[in-house]
Amino acid sequence: MTSVSASTSDERIDLAVPSKRWHWKKRLGHTTVLQSFAFDDSRQRLYVLQVMQGGIRLPGEPRAYTGTERRRRGDMCLNRLDLKGARLGHMYLLGHGHGVGMGVERDVAGATWIWTESDGRAADSGAFGRGITRFRFKDRQVRRGSAEATRYPVPGSTANQPSVDMSRKRIAVRHRVDGEVRYRVFPLARAVAGDFSEPLHDFPQAPAHPDPDIDFQGFALYGNYLYQLAGEPYGTGNPRSGHGNAYVSCIDVRTGEMVQRTRTKAGYSLDYREPEGLAVRRAGKPRLCMGFASGEAGARRYSIYYKQG
Repeated sequence: MTSVSASTSDERIDLAVPSKRWHWKKRLGHTTVLQSFAFDDSRQRLYVLQVMQGGIRLPGEPRAYTGTERRRRGDMCLNRLDLKGARLGHMYLLGHGHGVGMGVERDVAGATWIWTESDGRAADSGAFGRGITRFRFKDRQVRRGSAEATRYPVPGSTANQPSVDMSRKRIAVRHRVDGEVRYRVFPLARAVAGDFSEPLHDFPQAPAHPDPDIDFQGFALYGNYLYQLAGEPYGTGNPRSGHGNAYVSCIDVRTGEMVQRTRTKAGYSLDYREPEGLAVRRAGKPRLCMGFASGEAGARRYSIYYKQG
């Protein structure tokens, strides 16, 4: 285990504490890996995004698209679960993006809103949102991404992904501008109103992994800190015997500086074991929850481990 320049704070989750298993090899509505997830703590719900599997034809579509086509189109399935992992419904998000980040907002009236990327731009590896969007969950609804329903926090940016922190009522947007990956943090109320003119914080992404070529797999905003996840599935260069190359890291949003980065062996006994998704659950002390995909292609499962602050 390695760590860099740790600092102390009552609200910061220490990444060096041991991870605990919560959900283990659970199923989602589709057979693909999870991409990201977020909690509705008030209603005890868990929302999980995954890219749609191929072979499904939805109303209004000319045909059933393959899995590769679904990724390139930015078609996702949003799952709603209880906190034990039981499936409570799903909806389809067509043309929205790749699902690297998402957020859940509870408004003053008690309504739950979902934030995801939107207006996906097709690419060989998948569609990535040119903006973000906010909507209510409606079981089995098919929602189509469009420029009219999309908010553009950073005009001209690509690969936009949101994370919502209800403890401070803020939203972070990860995005790419001129080849550089950056974060901006906004007051949630202003983001709801469509006002992104005055970010609270704006800083470049600190390295989520010692190896810059390793895949970025998720992030979560909580308090004055932003957490990142990076790593790859088991394979030739990342054997199961080595317990994986996944890292979690922490950035102070006030300075943009990394305060901790640690390798995690959570879920090392899983087959495949691809880190996917990061979220903070407020259950007494905050829990930094890490998602991992396992299982064979076409029969993926998800597991969640957490570190408690």
